[in-house]
Amino acid sequence: MTADRRPGRLGVGVVGAGRVGAVLGSALRAAGHPVVGASAVSQASRERVEDLLPGVPVLEVPEVVRRAELVLLTVPDDALGPLVQGLADLGAWQAGQIVVHTSGRYGVGVLEPARLAGVIPLAIHPAMTFTGTSLDVARLVGCPFAVTGPTPVLPIGQALAVEVGGEPTVLDESARGLYHAALAHGANHLVVLVAQAAQALAAAGVPDPGRMLTPLLEAALDGALRAESTAEGAPTDRAQGPGAIGALTGPVRRGDVGTVREHLAVLDAFAVHAGAPDVPAAYRTLARAAGARALAAGLLPEPAAADVLDALAVASVTRPEVAGMPGDAGSLQQGSDDAPLDPHPDDGPTGPQEDA
Repeated sequence: MTADRRPGRLGVGVVGAGRVGAVLGSALRAAGHPVVGASAVSQASRERVEDLLPGVPVLEVPEVVRRAELVLLTVPDDALGPLVQGLADLGAWQAGQIVVHTSGRYGVGVLEPARLAGVIPLAIHPAMTFTGTSLDVARLVGCPFAVTGPTPVLPIGQALAVEVGGEPTVLDESARGLYHAALAHGANHLVVLVAQAAQALAAAGVPDPGRMLTPLLEAALDGALRAESTAEGAPTDRAQGPGAIGALTGPVRRGDVGTVREHLAVLDAFAVHAGAPDVPAAYRTLARAAGARALAAGLLPEPAAADVLDALAVASVTRPEVAGMPGDAGSLQQGSDDAPLDPHPDDGPTGPQEDA
């Protein structure tokens, strides 16, 4: 500890200054932890260091690790294990270092080569998407962080989450895979649903699908999330209520089988015209799930549920045309087929936290 450093402050090294690493490094710096170095491969990552971590030197990974007391590993999931092992092979890890990764997928098992060298391993995952801008630093306030680590050092992980404004939740090592799959299913597939609904609305002639969807989707999401939590933020007692499915509305919830059949017919026709077979397929799958969950929660009488589920079990039948729908409306092919791949592999995933 240097003479001008406050007690308890750690020299932070950021390995992978992508959207997540640069933001967390900035937040830790604001909490009083000096950032001693960052690695950045792409030009975009170097610019993030300049913007979010001004004055911090861009260094090779082993040098970042050598200088740091707290090493922040913010690299893509598939790169994490080889990176940790490679640094162990180089003898780069130092006993007593705190090594934190931010992958939602992994617990601390992936840090085993570093732990054998004497480091303190922690997995700290912020459950939010990152843009890689200063706006994210403010959004960390109140963000849930999943913290996994050996029991004696869990308070360190919890304290780091609190220092950047987050709300830590301790998660077992064995639960990380299910946790990450749940976040990805909720966040990533919500985006797909919006894209599908917007495409169908565009085909129906709605000039601004996003504006049309906003009040409906915001209310639905807010109602479902509120139903899944008590006012105090504790998990819903399943013995006292149905949880999020209690916020379900629409034809499945009402047992309106005629409307469900009409939806299937027009979506099948839309799929043919727009080249979007995923839309009716997703509707069938999610409507079946809605019906089954509504039935299990006692929200839908068994005869009505049986009628709805029977209608949904009918195989897709397409029609050649629907009145008022142009043949190329909402086509999946309306964009460029040669959109460039992400040129910044060191940026890592973007939703939750990736990218979920």
